[in-house]
Amino acid sequence: MTPQHRDPATPRSARRPHRRIAAVAALAVALPLGAASPAAADANFPSTEGSTNISSILGHDDVVRELQKLERTSRYGVDAFTLAEAGTEVITSEQGRDLWVATVGSGEEHVWLQGRIHGNEPYGTDALLTLLKDLGSNGSAEYELLREKFTFHVIPMYNPDGAEANIRHTVLWDQVSGAPEGGTPQRIDLNRDWTADGFAADESRAFYEYWTTVDPAWGIDIHHQGLKQQHGTGDDVTLSLGISLAPGGPTLPGLADGAYDRLTRQMHVHVHDELSKYGYISMDRYQVGGSLEIDIKGGVVSAMMLGLDHDGLNPEGHSHPVVFFETSGNSSDGSLGQKARGKSVQQNVLAMKELLLGLATGEVQQEDPERWDEIPHAPVTGYQTDYAGVIPVG
Repeated sequence: MTPQHRDPATPRSARRPHRRIAAVAALAVALPLGAASPAAADANFPSTEGSTNISSILGHDDVVRELQKLERTSRYGVDAFTLAEAGTEVITSEQGRDLWVATVGSGEEHVWLQGRIHGNEPYGTDALLTLLKDLGSNGSAEYELLREKFTFHVIPMYNPDGAEANIRHTVLWDQVSGAPEGGTPQRIDLNRDWTADGFAADESRAFYEYWTTVDPAWGIDIHHQGLKQQHGTGDDVTLSLGISLAPGGPTLPGLADGAYDRLTRQMHVHVHDELSKYGYISMDRYQVGGSLEIDIKGGVVSAMMLGLDHDGLNPEGHSHPVVFFETSGNSSDGSLGQKARGKSVQQNVLAMKELLLGLATGEVQQEDPERWDEIPHAPVTGYQTDYAGVIPVG
């Protein structure tokens, strides 16, 4: 379909109507684009035995082709466009690659769904394209409900430069000289760049402005992590459930009169309960350093909950709850396990689907937030921050 906002010069007030961010879901049986069938996947995943074949991982051009195909073939109006077409001031990545978004749905509540903010964490891209395909084509009652309740804003590849280089970061780049700024590569972690003194990278400024035009109600961010085991059992973990401002920690209880402290826990309690029905998914809470909860303020999803106002673009201080998922293994340390690609992607698809359906029906909002403590985790000894080092509990 042809969107109405194709002219980058269109004034901001005349752009596409506000779309709060909607995270997208997919059927339990849905498989990632180009992925192996779960039936053929290795039962133990990911594994250091599964060497990563980078050529099989989707690149920027692959994503563009798939988004354009979904726009052409979807039954329910997938709209794929660049931020240049959306009319943001910054329109490309540091190295000049187009930044793409796809929307679908007509609901009043908008959900932000992003993946691959770290370039060596690829399966968020696969999962988001899979669920976008289902949202655009699946006529079941579940997907009908999601399209009626939400409008989805899907960013399958937030960091195209890092994805092409298979690195976590982006590199500040002089597009005129075609070389790193200052001659020496300066790597920027895009997931630490949404701060009052940050926004060093073009990708950060571009997606932040788009976020301020959307005013989401909910958000989901998809990541990868290293290989880990559950505390107390030693079982291999395939998916960790994360909240970037620690529940009950230094920051979250003070936001929105404590609402985000409750809602983010309710969101993950619901995901844990629903995904526990699948025997191949092993979950825990996301922690670092063995026993530390994270309380970072420079992460994108943290800044969303904090209602960051950068450059006067969010004067009303709009904010919303956001959670993230961490699939074990990444593509730069040989621990991804290509044989398990189908299962690794599918667990994210299932997690998004169950969370979104729970939000749409109100089941999430009825969950007991105190059950967050039942999700496997090590006893918390402190909070890892990006503003005050480690803050001990108590």
